[in-house]
Amino acid sequence: MPTLLELRRRTRSVRNTEQITRAMKMVATARLRRAQEAIVSARPFAARILEVLNSVVVGARTDSHPLLRERPPRRVEVVVITSDRGLCGSFNTNVLKRAEILLKSLSEQDVGVRAVGRKGKDHFRRRGVRLVDPLEDIFRALGYEHAREIAAPLMERYRREDPEDPEGLDAIYLVFNEFKNILRQDVRVERLLPLEKLDLPGSEDGTAREFFYEPTEAEIFAELLPRHVEYQIWRALLESVAAEQAARMTAMDNATKNASELIADLTLTMNRVRQAAITKEILEVVGGAEALD
Repeated sequence: MPTLLELRRRTRSVRNTEQITRAMKMVATARLRRAQEAIVSARPFAARILEVLNSVVVGARTDSHPLLRERPPRRVEVVVITSDRGLCGSFNTNVLKRAEILLKSLSEQDVGVRAVGRKGKDHFRRRGVRLVDPLEDIFRALGYEHAREIAAPLMERYRREDPEDPEGLDAIYLVFNEFKNILRQDVRVERLLPLEKLDLPGSEDGTAREFFYEPTEAEIFAELLPRHVEYQIWRALLESVAAEQAARMTAMDNATKNASELIADLTLTMNRVRQAAITKEILEVVGGAEALD
């Protein structure tokens, strides 16, 4: 049985931990609100850029565009988005497990990993996976320029036409946590390049709609495709940030509840130890009085 002093010290320590986890939950809640607002504000642009791409896909002769060319996937790069910090439950574990499954399925190809986030970088470095320009500490002040920084070298390497070029890429995948709600974050694996062929939407009577564009469809398509790739990465970064804060908020809420329960148990044990000590002292006094008689 622990002493009363030990129980008091442990109760004080758990109470301090409870205060920390409660504060971290409040911080995560505030950051989650901002992250949700960023996702909501980004969705209209995503819908519009896809609509324009769909409308110009026929006139642009997309088969000749380098970002739509498909070739045997000999050299592949996987972009894995994790967090820089822990204390967010299974957020990083889930995405890293899914990335490991993808890497196993690509074991016959020359695969490199671009880890975005310190947790992913440390994970793959310990396992001897080839890392390509890992990024970390970008989530404190995340901006669209980070999506450009990630997308630019990927598109440049994918555009290389020489199949023997060791710096070229044949396929690029994106692995990240998608925010669904506070209690749910789903791991997504998306093929970033080559882009999926887009279909031209028709009108209600089944005929294709015609538009007039200035400049030409090909010029618009060539300008929008790189922006579309950048925006897919930007969307994944925003989704990951929101999912991280939701996971951290849930983890800190559970930790706070567990600390409260542990404090209650320790308080009950402390009261029992105190009562036992008082009872023992009373018995000693009574026994001493009887001995004097």
